[in-house]
Amino acid sequence: MPEFVDRILKCTECGADFVFTAGEQHFFYDKNFKNEPKRCKACKSKRTHGGSHPGSHKVETVAICSQCGKQTTVPFKPTQGRPVFCRECFLQRRGVAATGGVSSASA
Repeated sequence: MPEFVDRILKCTECGADFVFTAGEQHFFYDKNFKNEPKRCKACKSKRTHGGSHPGSHKVETVAICSQCGKQTTVPFKPTQGRPVFCRECFLQRRGVAATGGVSSASA
């Protein structure tokens, strides 16, 4: 196993120097990762938590609700074979699931 020592890398997003610690390098080695990190922790966090950077955009897809049949938009790309629900049907189904299948109107 190679010996790991802290290294200074440059963030491709903001240009700041950051430390790629010996511990992180050991983790990368154990996981068989081939590439070093390219972003500092702050830029990586922004990127993974919806921070804006050039080229990022939310996916909005027009779909037909599997329950009521009306056209709706959903914030994801639907997977073939899985139902897609409009907001009203989604909330209605989630409410039924949360109460164990008994709606408050019938109780």
